[in-house]
Amino acid sequence: MLLPYAPSSVAVARQRLCSDLQEWGVYETAIDDAVLVVSELLSNALRHAHPLPSGQIRVAWRWTDGHVEVAVSDGGAATEPRAGRPTLSSLGGRGLGIVEYLAAKWGVRHDGEITTVWAVVTTISTVSNGNGQVSIPEIALRECG
Repeated sequence: MLLPYAPSSVAVARQRLCSDLQEWGVYETAIDDAVLVVSELLSNALRHAHPLPSGQIRVAWRWTDGHVEVAVSDGGAATEPRAGRPTLSSLGGRGLGIVEYLAAKWGVRHDGEITTVWAVVTTISTVSNGNGQVSIPEIALRECG
């Protein structure tokens, strides 16, 4: 979806992603992770990159095979997106580190002057136990470190 190149687009994208994932039956914790990832990717693009030639920014997502892939496309920047290692007293620089932690994988694609930063978040499958839905975590715990 194309959104205005404006901070208000972050909330719009979060709400739409959350609504879609709920409709698709994705487990709530995975929704929270995917929404946080799209927030970070979109916020980084708005802060560090140029808009697309249309003056907008593109946000996309899809849910397949137990994964949600989110992607944000912009008009590129002077620097390549990368996860930083800020000091404890730094006020910023943690966005892609958060994405790196929450996502199974993430990366950057270039298509001419368009840069797309994408991430894949593992979701939780639901299966029926005969009495209703039971959630089975694909990743129950990820160690910090």
